[in-house]
Amino acid sequence: MKSISALNYVHRLGLFGNYENKSDKNLIKVSEIKNLLIVQIVQYKNSKILLENLKIDNLNFKNEPLTVVCNNDTRILWNGPNNWLLVSTKKDLLRSILESFKESDFAITDLSHSRAIIEIEGEEIKEVLKKGCPFNFNILLRNNSINSTFNGLAFTVDFIDENPNRIRLFALRSFGESLYHSITDASLEFGYKAV
Repeated sequence: MKSISALNYVHRLGLFGNYENKSDKNLIKVSEIKNLLIVQIVQYKNSKILLENLKIDNLNFKNEPLTVVCNNDTRILWNGPNNWLLVSTKKDLLRSILESFKESDFAITDLSHSRAIIEIEGEEIKEVLKKGCPFNFNILLRNNSINSTFNGLAFTVDFIDENPNRIRLFALRSFGESLYHSITDASLEFGYKAV
């Protein structure tokens, strides 16, 4: 059975908005990210496992707001107290997670097919996000993550890189198209390239 991506019917390649007379590096780039493993890991309140003992793909878990720990393949986003979102290109990592984290201490949920992922890149992406989200994006730094809303849609923001700024937005699959339209509408002023 073939998997259909969350944005299959709305993400169209091309140039949109105020793109005329702008170089490619001055345009916002919008893309859909597919085929990632997304796992929510929640430690139960009665668990006696110490945070220092939690490790996946050679990454330690941190219980600090906004924190993301990462390597080239895997990112672990703090999602709330004792709650993390693991995102990885390594699909087989799920087996390792299920073997390492006991059911008596953790709730493990594979969210891979229930999320739409939009990646935006460019110097103006914080301005785009400010148009629909109440968070102060001026304080968001590389390897930070937040949960908030954009035009009323719940989403997770993962600040991947700086220079140029690159951010991934995660939303429920059912809200993916609405979030995509909201983000691209907010990008029209700056001009964007769907890649």
